[in-house]
Order: sequence, then C-alpha cells, then structure tokens
Amino acid sequence: MAQWDRLTQLPDAYKQQLDELYNRDALPMDVRHYLSAWIEKQEWRRAAQDHDFAMTLFQVLLENLDIQHSLFVQEEAFLLQHNIRRRKRNFQGYLDDPCALAQTILWFLEKEKDILRNADLAEQVQLLHVAEEAMGTSNQLEIERKIAGLRNDVECLERTMSCLEEQQDEFDFKFQTYKMEAVADEAAQIKQTKVFQQLINRLDECRKSTLSELHKLLDRTDALIAILVKKELVEWKKRQQKACIGAPDNVCLDQLEKWFTYVAVCLFRVRDFLDKLEELVGKVSYNTDPVKSQKPKLQKRTDTLLKDLLQSSFVVETQPSMPQGKGPLVLRTNVQFAVKTRLLVEFPELNHSMKVNVCMDREAPPIKGYRRFNVFGTKSKALNMSESQSGGMVADFRHLTLKEQKCGGGGKGINDISLSVTEELHIIYFDTLFEMKGLSIELQASSLPVVVISNSSQQQSACASILWFNLLSVDTKDVMFFANSPAATWPQFGQMLSWQFLSATKRGLNEAQLEMIAQKLFGKQQTYDTCKVTWSKFSKENTHDIFWVWFDGILVMVKTFLEDLWRDGLIMGFVSKIKEKHLLKKKQRGTFLLRFSESVIGGITFSWVEIDMNGEPEVKTVQPFNKIDLLQIPFCEIIRNFQILEAENIPQSPLLYLYPNTPKDEAFGKYYCEKSGSDSLYLQYIKTKLVFVSKEKTPEGRSPMPSAMEKGEGLDLMSGLGGEAANPSGSSPLLMSLLEVYLPEPMLCDSLAATDDQASMFFPSPFNSSDELVLPDFTLTGLNCLPPQSCGSIFQ
Repeated sequence: MAQWDRLTQLPDAYKQQLDELYNRDALPMDVRHYLSAWIEKQEWRRAAQDHDFAMTLFQVLLENLDIQHSLFVQEEAFLLQHNIRRRKRNFQGYLDDPCALAQTILWFLEKEKDILRNADLAEQVQLLHVAEEAMGTSNQLEIERKIAGLRNDVECLERTMSCLEEQQDEFDFKFQTYKMEAVADEAAQIKQTKVFQQLINRLDECRKSTLSELHKLLDRTDALIAILVKKELVEWKKRQQKACIGAPDNVCLDQLEKWFTYVAVCLFRVRDFLDKLEELVGKVSYNTDPVKSQKPKLQKRTDTLLKDLLQSSFVVETQPSMPQGKGPLVLRTNVQFAVKTRLLVEFPELNHSMKVNVCMDREAPPIKGYRRFNVFGTKSKALNMSESQSGGMVADFRHLTLKEQKCGGGGKGINDISLSVTEELHIIYFDTLFEMKGLSIELQASSLPVVVISNSSQQQSACASILWFNLLSVDTKDVMFFANSPAATWPQFGQMLSWQFLSATKRGLNEAQLEMIAQKLFGKQQTYDTCKVTWSKFSKENTHDIFWVWFDGILVMVKTFLEDLWRDGLIMGFVSKIKEKHLLKKKQRGTFLLRFSESVIGGITFSWVEIDMNGEPEVKTVQPFNKIDLLQIPFCEIIRNFQILEAENIPQSPLLYLYPNTPKDEAFGKYYCEKSGSDSLYLQYIKTKLVFVSKEKTPEGRSPMPSAMEKGEGLDLMSGLGGEAANPSGSSPLLMSLLEVYLPEPMLCDSLAATDDQASMFFPSPFNSSDELVLPDFTLTGLNCLPPQSCGSIFQ
C-alpha cells in the first residue's frame, strides 16, 4: 500500500499528527494528496545533492500541477483551480535552488514515516498485550521492537542499495559517453576529469555508507539471535522438559517460529545485498574501493550468523511417547511410539524437500551392561507443512519401534557403574540437511532422554526415573545422570507432586495436602524448605516403604475412578489420621471426609463423627476401598448407600454432611445413578442383601509408609455372617459363593475406645427375578446365628 494511503487510514490520533505536520505552506497537503503517487516514486535524497537532477524533478512537478489544474477545469471546480494555481506560484520560488525543494519534500516524507512507525509500534504493543497472558513471557515486547527495528533497517538498506546502483549507473553512463566523444581540448578534459572525480568521490561515500549500514544491521541481528537462541529457545526447552512431567507450561512454538523466520529472511536479504555489491564492483571499481576489503568479512559473518540460527531452529516439538503410555519418554520394546520434529524457519519453497532421518544412541556411555537399540518403522520423513496445524515445517513420526540389539548390545563399560533397566537413559537423534540459495548446513535435533522397558511391570519405576531426571537435570544429554543423581529440595519435590495431579485431573495439590505428605516424609518440622528427598527414598529403596509406589497408586486410582470427585474438591485426600480426628471432632454428628489410605496402596476411605452415650464426639473409619471394590460399585454409590444397623436393627446412614458442612446429597447428588434403592443396578448386580459384622482386632495393619503411616486402618472381615469364623448353621454354600465372587470386603475399623454395639454395612434391595435363584433375606435377626457377640470397637 502507498505511504499516503496508509497515512489516511490511521486512527484519529495519528491523523491529528499528520494534520499538524502539514499545517504549513512548505508542502501543502492538497499537493501531497493529488500528486502522492508521483511524489513517492521520486529519489528526493539524490535530488537534494544533485542540482541537475533536482532541476529535472522541479520541472516535472510544475508540469504535474498544470495537469491537475486542467482536471479541475474540466470538473468546473473553481475553488480547487484557484488553490492549485496558488501552489504553483509558491513552488516557482525554488527555481534558483531546486535542491532546497527536494530537501523539503524529503523531510516531509521522513516525518510521515515516523508517524507510520509509531502507529505500527503501538499496534504491535496492543497485539502483544492481548497475547501476553497466553505467551507468558515478559520480554516479548522488547523482541518485537527489535524485530520492527530490524525490518526498518532492511528497508533502508534496500533504498540505499537502489540509490547506490543509480549513482553508479550515472557515473558509468557519463564515463562511457566521455570516452566515445574523445574530447581533444585539454581544458575540457581537465574539467571533465574533475567532474568524474566528484562522481567517484560521491560513489565512494555511498559505498562506505552502505557497508556501515550492513555492519550495523549485522550487529543488531547478532544481538537478536543471542536473545532468541540463548534465552527464548533455552527457556522453551526448559518449559517443555517440565511439561513432560506435568507442569502447566506453554510449549507452543508459533511465536518463536515467527521470530526465527523473520531473522533468517533478514540474513538472506543481507546475502543478496552482498551479492549485489559484488556485481557493482565488477562493473566499476577503483584503488581504494572499500567493498573489496570489507565484503569477505561481511559475507563470513552473515553465513556464521545464519548457520547458528538454522542449527538452533531444528527441534523436537513433541517428545517420544507411546499412544497408550502413562506419559512421554517411557518407551517399550516392540511397541509403536510417536515423535515430532519441527524447523522453526518457515520457507515454503523447502516444503517436502528436507528429509529427516532417525537414529538411536550414537555412542554408548561407559556403563556396564548398557543396552543398545535399533529403530524400526518409517525412519525417514520429509519436513512438510501439511502435518502442522499452524503451517510450520514438521516431520511427524508416528510408527517407530525399538528392538534391542542381541549382539554387542550390552557393553562391558570402562568402569563398574551399573544401572537398573529403568535408570538407563537413551537419546533419539534426528538429522536433516538445509540447502537453499547456495547455502548447505547439516542440522541435528535430539529428544530428551527416554527410558526403554521390555514389560509393563517396569513402567511405574520408569515413570519415576523420567520424573526425577526432568525435575533435576540441567544437562538434557546426561545419560549417566543416575550414576550420581542429586537430591530434590522439598519445594521442587512438592511442586512436582502437584503437577502429577494437575496434569491427570486438572486439579493440583493444595498447601494442606502437601504439608501432610511432607510430614510423612520428614516428620513434623517448622519449615520443610530445606528438607531434601533422595532418589533412593523416592523410588529405589529395596523395601516395601517406597514413596512413589504409594503415591502413584493413589494417582492411578483417582484418575481411573474418582477424577470428577477430586476435581470438584470433594476429596480431602492427603490428610493424616491425627488431623482427621482433630477436624471432625469439632463438627456436628454425621460430618464425614474422604481421605486416601496410608496403608493400602491405591485405597480410599472415609471417616465420620458420632456422639457417644456421654455426649462426646467419636470418629469412626471404614476399611479402605481399593480398585477391586471401585470396579464393581462407583464410590459415590458407596457413599450414597452406606448404612449401619443401629438399635433395633434399623439401617441408617451415618454420612450426613461432607466436611465442613455440605449436605451429602448436595455434594454428591449429581454423580448418583438415576435409579436408587431396590432399582439400583449396582445393588442388583450383587443379587442379595449383604450384612457384615466386625470383631475387635488388636494387631495393627502394617503400612507401606514410614513414621506416622504405621497404624492400620481396618479390621478383617469375618468369614461368616453371624460373628463366627465358620459358616453359620443353615447357611447356603451358594450364598457364600456369591459373596466371594461379587462382593468386595469393606469393613468398619477401630481407632478409638471400643463399645459393645454391633454394626454392619447394609446394602438393601435383593435382586428378585423369575429366572434367577431367589435367596432369602439375611439380616442379623433373620439368620440362625449364635447369641450376640461383642463386636468390639467397631465404632471409634
């Protein structure tokens, strides 16, 4: 778009600046408007220094004013005719000094460009302000300013190169004409020689100015590349590394690609400028020609900057992952995985022309028994723009597999360092060749280290290794990281644990939940900021007290069965039994909370508060529910239908208010199945009323957690229904079979003083059908049981 057209479309604030600029007679706005196309095409900078050229433009300007006057005569626009005649008379005052007119017009044009630059910058700032929250960086405005400055420098250089070429063509034309005329007069020759010397001096100054501008442009480009490569790209790689372990970081590459692409385009323009200078030197040169001495250095520096930029622009956009895996970077032999590479400089002419090849572990580290793998599948793909939603140059590998080398796969190693299979780290490499406009550069990218397993039982341990490496490693190619892995500080470790829940369920851990975990790991402390977790304590100890096994069991359970409840904040989850009692004893009868088991891997339980005969609060806890239970009955249905037999065998639900005071049905109602009571599909599946009683159990269950996790949480289920270890008289063997096949064994457990009351978990509604065996109702009073036994501390 023409410069004047752009100016007339600016917002009102910038139109006001334009109006103030032309509030003078030196260059009237109407002349600028009617002759805008002609004015913008002329070389006013040259005319300001060349009297003859300025006089030519002056005469053409007056002729254009006459033409415009004739148009107004035809349109019978009397006022416009008057104004244009007046403008022409004013311009005729420049007859003796046309260079002054050229300088005036040039000044106005430069001021117009200033207005446009300010408007463009304001627009960029506004766009950045809108995108700033999503992009998440604080220095992008500065980068945009540098990009805008670079764009302006390139445009100025293009005009300078054009001016330089015109000056050289003028000199060449006059010199060739002089040689053909063969002037014999010595005085004329001397005069003509002086003229040529002036032309050469002017040409020399212009060349020096051009070279100086090129140096400045490369300085700015070098500084911008340093920001993009050493800061922005490095920060993106860190964000990607953290995103691989659940961090909610933005890893979009579109903005970086935009910046990288423009800088690459700029450097290729500089190469074009240098080629043009060489062409001009081939036509006209002289002894002190600065291009001859400076051009090689400029060429080398340009190519070096371009090489640095391009080699950094080839990255792994999506890290290797299996479609059915728990997360990225854990691969299994003979199972397909996917990975995507991307070139951050977008040149449409290279679409489908750059082949990317995949290979694995180029050099084995000095680790005893280190395995080697071969890559199978489609190992070569072309970078293309069709596989990217944003139009970037990507190679998306979707069908790669790894197979262990049978011969020479495990080396002896230089030393005695030995790592487990899940501590072995391997790197996948990607190679391609960039060729464009005579430039050829080899590019290489590498994945983050992956762990390769051979069976699913190793996956949990492999995930632990990936978490630990990407949490603490500063060198993403350090495959010997686990030979001497560092410890994690609690702030690092706690944040990583929260990320696991955040990525799996969209809800992380709060401060209270993290404090409970910290207390289990380190005991009660004033502050945990200086506490550290070692790799062995996290995942490697050869005991049953492995933190990651316990934590991951909870994470899998929540993701599989309880995600909605967790995301809505209905599960308190990580809370100790001591704090649980402290919280509940202050609440009204029937208040309950949900927490994760400290002794059952992947277990969840609930506790509620009752009021005893003396009016004192008691906290009671049910035996944890695990995967087997939750596969048969949704947890919200367990909460909905959970009942105990109070006095006179009347079933009642002890769960009334979710902590702190939300009515149970209000909290969980939207998750209930449509049918209830005898119509519940889950209770029909069980096929009969089931009654469980508990007995006092003195030994405490062993916990997989240290310190405060040592106390058990439940009582064993009695084998019979009436308080005996054997089948009661008259019990049906079929009934016992149904119990064993269909029913999990949740139990009430003890943690406070015992009572003599009996209690049970009561599921009403038998399943009655004409084509099914109808079983009798079994209740504590309906069975041929022994006399009532002391159930012993089933309430707490």
